[in-house]
Amino acid sequence: MDNENEVNVLDELNKGATMGMDAIHFVLDKVHDEKLENVLNEQYRDYQNISDRICELYPEYSEKKPHETNAMNKAMTWYGIEMKTLMDKSSSKIAELIIQGTNMGIIEGRKLLNHKDTTEDVEVIAQDYVQFQENALEKLKKFL
Repeated sequence: MDNENEVNVLDELNKGATMGMDAIHFVLDKVHDEKLENVLNEQYRDYQNISDRICELYPEYSEKKPHETNAMNKAMTWYGIEMKTLMDKSSSKIAELIIQGTNMGIIEGRKLLNHKDTTEDVEVIAQDYVQFQENALEKLKKFL
């Protein structure tokens, strides 16, 4: 059985989850609103949960490890956050930055769901990935 679609979807989801965790990690020290911090910590845990589920499932489809964000992407994410919050560390600005990344994750997740034919277990993870991000987006909007 060819597992190329499953591996591709799991890799893309894991890259999105690790990028989300990186971005949240980079902004948390700038957050001064306890409610926003709680929302971000919840979103971080959801990304970690998705990544853990991917890592558990991945060996069924590949002998390798799931792709994560590379050092260059991490550095670019950190730099972008630093520059965009240099003059404005408000909850609104931080929520805006995380919303932009979350939207990219939702778009990528929807594309994977709509255009990749995968097994049910991979599709469930992809659906959960999109759903938790859509829920996080609604919570983050309150801080704009």
